[in-house]
Amino acid sequence: MSFLLVVLQAVFGYCRVVVKDKIFYLYLLFKPFVFFYKPETVEVVLSSKTLIDKSKEYDLLSQWLGKGLLTNSGAKWRSRRKLLTPAFHFSILEEFLPIFQEQSSVLVSKLKALAREPWLDIVPLMTACTLDIICETAMGVSINAQDGQNIEYVRAVHEIGDSFMYRALRPWLYPDFIFKWTACGKRYTDNVLRVQALTKKVIRNKKLDMEVHSKYKNDELFPNESPSHGRKGKVFLELLLEHHLNDPSFTEEDVREEVDTFMFEGHDTTAMALSWALYSLGQNPEIQLRVQEELDEIFKDDISRDITREDITRMKYLECVIKETLRLYPSVPLIARECNEPLTILGHEVPSGSLCLILPTELHHDPESFPEPEKFMPERFFPENSEGRHPYAYIPFSAGPRNCIGQKFAVMEEKIVLANILRQFHITSLDPKDKVLLTPNLTLKNVKPLRLRFELRNH
Repeated sequence: MSFLLVVLQAVFGYCRVVVKDKIFYLYLLFKPFVFFYKPETVEVVLSSKTLIDKSKEYDLLSQWLGKGLLTNSGAKWRSRRKLLTPAFHFSILEEFLPIFQEQSSVLVSKLKALAREPWLDIVPLMTACTLDIICETAMGVSINAQDGQNIEYVRAVHEIGDSFMYRALRPWLYPDFIFKWTACGKRYTDNVLRVQALTKKVIRNKKLDMEVHSKYKNDELFPNESPSHGRKGKVFLELLLEHHLNDPSFTEEDVREEVDTFMFEGHDTTAMALSWALYSLGQNPEIQLRVQEELDEIFKDDISRDITREDITRMKYLECVIKETLRLYPSVPLIARECNEPLTILGHEVPSGSLCLILPTELHHDPESFPEPEKFMPERFFPENSEGRHPYAYIPFSAGPRNCIGQKFAVMEEKIVLANILRQFHITSLDPKDKVLLTPNLTLKNVKPLRLRFELRNH
C-alpha cells in the first residue's frame, strides 16, 4: 500500500502544478490515462450518455458480481437501472429505519463497553455495523458480525476486496487462467464461493417462502422472518424475487448478482464515511458540540429514543457535516470510465481506448469551488453558501446517468448511526490530520489505525 500512497500523492501534486490546464494525460503500458479534476471537465465525462462503460478493471470482480449494476453496461445496464430505481424510493427506505436503529444501538453498546480504552480503531467496529445493516436490508438475514458471529463469511467479504486490489495493481494477473493458479487467486475463489453460497441459500429459501405465500395468500399463517422489526415493507431481495417470479427471464443468477453488488457497494463505503465523520468531529470539538446541540434540541433529555423519519429531516447541521466529510474524504477515490470513441473536452482530444480517471478528492479540494479547501467547514453546504457552485464541483456519489443508486439509503443510515453515537459520546481524535495517511483502495482508507477516544457525555 505504500506504493499506492506514493502514486496518490504524486498525482495530486501534479494536478496542482498543471491546474491551469484542467486536464492531463500519461501513457502507461501504451494505454493513455486521462485525468479529470476540474468541474468543467468532470461534467463532460459524467453527464455523457455514451461514456458509461466502467473501466475494464471492474471485470476482475465478475467472478463475484457477474453482470450486476456496478459492472454492467449498455442496454442491460439501462434495463437493470430502471428496474432497481424504485427499490430506493424514500417510502421504501423508511421501512429500514428499525434495522438502522437496532444495529447502531448494538454499536453504541460495544462502544460503551470499550469506553475505558485509551483509544479505539473505529474502522473495524464501523465496518461490522454496516455489514450487519446491509445483510439485513439486502437479504433479510442477520449475520451478527458485531457480535463476532459468521466470522468466515465476514472475513471472506473483506478478503475479496483485498484480493481485487492486489490483482488490479498487477496487470500480469489479469488473465483468469493465470490468476486462478496463484495463492491469491485460489483464496479469492474460495472466498467468492463462500459468500455466494450464503446468498444463494438465502435466495432459495426466500423464493420458496414467497411462492408459498403467493399460493395461500395468507400472511398470518406465515409470519415475517423478522417480526421484531415490525417491518411491513420488503427487503431488497424480496423486490428482486418478485420481478423474477413475474418475469423468469430475470433469473435467480441475475437476482444474486444484484444482491451481491448491493452488499459489496453498500457496506465498506458507508463504514469509511462514518469513520471519517467521527474522526473529523474529533478533530473539531466546536463543530461536534454544535451537532450535539442540534441533537439535544431534537431529542431533549431522551438519549436512547428511537429515531423517526421526522427526526432525520431536522438533522440539518449533521447533514452538512456528512457532506463536508465526503468532500474531504470521498468514499470512492477514483471513478474510471472506458472511452470507446474519440472525445473532445475543452479543446483537448481524448483518443479512443483511453481510460478516463476522475479524481474526486482533488476535485473537492479545488480552491475555486471550496476556499480554504483543507479546512473542515460544514457551513459550506448551507443553502446560501452553495449558491452558484458548479453542480459537478462535488460528486461524492458520482453524478450523471451512473450516479450512486443508493445515496439516499447511505445518508439516512449515516445520520442514524452518527446521531446515536453523538447523543451519548464525546469523541476525541488522537492523530492530527498530517499524520493520517490516505491510500486509494476500493474506498479511501487510512494506512494506520484511525485512533479515537470515546467518553460518555454528561447530560
